[in-house]
Amino acid sequence: MSIRTRRAFHFVPLTVALLAAPLLHAQEVIELPGRDSGIEADFEEVFRVGVLDGESWEMLGTVPKVAFDARGNLYVFDGSTVIGGNVRVLVFDPSGNFVREFGSSGQGPGEFNTPISYAVMRDGTTIVGDMGHRGYQLFDETGEFLRLVRVGGGPVSSATLNIADMSSALEGLMAVALPIQSDPRGGAVYTVGAGSSFMVGGPAQEQPDHRPIHRVGLEGEDAERSVVVEAWLPPQVEQEAEISGSLPVSAGGGGGQAISLPISSGVAMPATFEPRLLNSLLPDGRIVYSDSSAWVLNVTAPGGGAAVRRITRPLRPRPVTPRIEEEYKRLMEERQEAASNLSAGSSGLNVSSVMIPIGSGASLPGAAGGLPSGAEGGDISINMGEPSFYPELPVIEDLSATWEGRIWVMRRGDELLADGPIDVVTGDGDYVGTYRAGATRMPDAFGPDGLAAFIELDELEVATVVVRRLPAEVR
Repeated sequence: MSIRTRRAFHFVPLTVALLAAPLLHAQEVIELPGRDSGIEADFEEVFRVGVLDGESWEMLGTVPKVAFDARGNLYVFDGSTVIGGNVRVLVFDPSGNFVREFGSSGQGPGEFNTPISYAVMRDGTTIVGDMGHRGYQLFDETGEFLRLVRVGGGPVSSATLNIADMSSALEGLMAVALPIQSDPRGGAVYTVGAGSSFMVGGPAQEQPDHRPIHRVGLEGEDAERSVVVEAWLPPQVEQEAEISGSLPVSAGGGGGQAISLPISSGVAMPATFEPRLLNSLLPDGRIVYSDSSAWVLNVTAPGGGAAVRRITRPLRPRPVTPRIEEEYKRLMEERQEAASNLSAGSSGLNVSSVMIPIGSGASLPGAAGGLPSGAEGGDISINMGEPSFYPELPVIEDLSATWEGRIWVMRRGDELLADGPIDVVTGDGDYVGTYRAGATRMPDAFGPDGLAAFIELDELEVATVVVRRLPAEVR
């Protein structure tokens, strides 16, 4: 199915929030229909991995990430979501046969010391963002360690430690902690810049006037970060938070003496329901992103820059009413009560009255167990007040691009925190169709030849990774 209306170099007002974003350049606008055209979630299962009892490589713990290479091999990052927990990488061939396992905890090159972000290049190069090493560790397609690419400056010396050194160290830690997406063309990963700023031993930095998408080049010894997209920053309805304490960091960037960095700041957290900056990469390197509460996709040229195409659907965001605010608070109280049995001391994080905004993408990396060797323990306290609310519920909740150029866009469900329908469109602005709410989850990873991986949990919270093949029209 291909339904669209082209209006070259024409701008359409979408919401009050979107009108606040300046449109400084001409671009092609494609208007897709507002009425859904249903498609069936008829996916062929290829294989699944993960059992309750079996060989060590069959029994999965917590799986934070899965990915494919160009040969169709599946990479399962298996370990703990607690920062500092050990992670191993399991590799399976396109038929589900176990191929290899690599990754161990430690201080040396190629050993994981607080791994937190993961990606796989199409040639099989595995990238692990490691906070303890303050950089990205690269492994070849056989699992052999290649090199460390540092982020945020060189090693910190405890003998000459100053505010500038500490700020650089913390900046490197925060940059590595961000989720990464591999460039389909190789040589780099992409991250979305953090929305809040932390200062070591001082006040928070001035907030930016946009939200960046960074390209992080990995060709040399030091990561080369550059802003490739300046996305819209919504008008700030700030939610104040006070963060204090200390954060240990390895002085040598991987095995050296650990230094405890003091943190003291007032941080402006994004408002609850503020539209997140969502992005993905098309096969030719074009970036597709959503940055407003409306159903709008912005598509750049390969490598980034200003959006050259805007794809829209006339689906309006719902206003945030007092009833929705109260429902949100009730749901958050229920979640906090359910988590109250977890020991905050075991994670090194002391959280006082945490109310992280749903949809804000806010997180505090670095505040967890498994600290670098020699660390005396990081104790970070977050004190947050009553949540502030964005005036609209964003239409788009998530998006991801397939290896063949389709864009899957998940909308917000009718229930407050529920997933909604999934629209499938192309980067050129063709509407393929919509999966009804509940017909399928968003895949946790797309791969070649229509492969898609889903991380599933049974009633005992045992993880299984199911690989399915998608029909040609939606891959």
